[in-house]
Amino acid sequence: MAASMRGIPSYIVMPDNAPAIKKKAVEGYGGKITFCKPTQEGREEALNQVQIQTGAVFIHAYNNFNVICGQGTASLELLEEYPDLDIVIAPVGGGGLLSGTLAYTKGFNPAIKVYGTEPLNADDAFRSLRDKTIHPSVNPNTIADGLRTALCELTYTIISEKCDGILTVTEEGIVRAMRMIWERMKIIIEPSSAVPVAAMMEHPRYFAGKKVGIIISGGNVDLDNLPFEKVIR
Repeated sequence: MAASMRGIPSYIVMPDNAPAIKKKAVEGYGGKITFCKPTQEGREEALNQVQIQTGAVFIHAYNNFNVICGQGTASLELLEEYPDLDIVIAPVGGGGLLSGTLAYTKGFNPAIKVYGTEPLNADDAFRSLRDKTIHPSVNPNTIADGLRTALCELTYTIISEKCDGILTVTEEGIVRAMRMIWERMKIIIEPSSAVPVAAMMEHPRYFAGKKVGIIISGGNVDLDNLPFEKVIR
C-alpha cells in the first residue's frame, strides 16, 4: 500500500499456501505477487528471480533493522498509555515484532518481562533459544500462518539476549483465544494474533496478579473458512 501511494511498483514473494485473504489484500493494494514453495529455500529462490527480472530493492519482512524499529513502535504506544506494566507478550515467527518489542520495552524499563509466544506445532523459536542455535522452520502445520517462518541471525541475537522466555500453545488454544477476542472485545484478529492471548490462558502461572500488555498483531482472516467449529465446547 505504501508503494502504491507513491506510485512505486512492489513485488511480493508469498508462499503458495498463504491464506486467500492475504493474497487478495496484496493484490488489492497493487502488489504483484510471485508465489513460491513454503520453505526458506523456495522463498529465496523466488526472491532472487524477482530481483533479477525487476531490479527491485529487497526489503526483508523481519531481517531488517528498520523493519524491527518500526514494529517496536507498537510497544512505544502501549507503554505510553500503560507505563506500569509487569509483562509484555508478543507472537514470534521470524522474530521481527518480538525483537522490536524487546528493544523498546527493555530500553523503557528493563524490569518489565517480555515473553515471546508461538504455536507448539511451529516451536522453532523455542527450540532455537533452548539449544542456542537457529532451528529452521520446515512448513509447520499450524493455523497461525503468520508464524511459520524461522528466526534469522539478527532476530535470534536480539531475542536470545533480551527475551525472558518463549511460551508455546496448542492449536485448540489458539482457536479458543481467537474466538474469545471476537466475542468479548468485538475485534477481528487472525490466529497469529491470538497466540499470545492463548499463552495467557494456557500458562496462567506466569501472569497471575500481574499487569500484562499483549501485542495483537493482525486481522487477516478468511471469513469463508473460520476455524471456530473445531473448538470442543
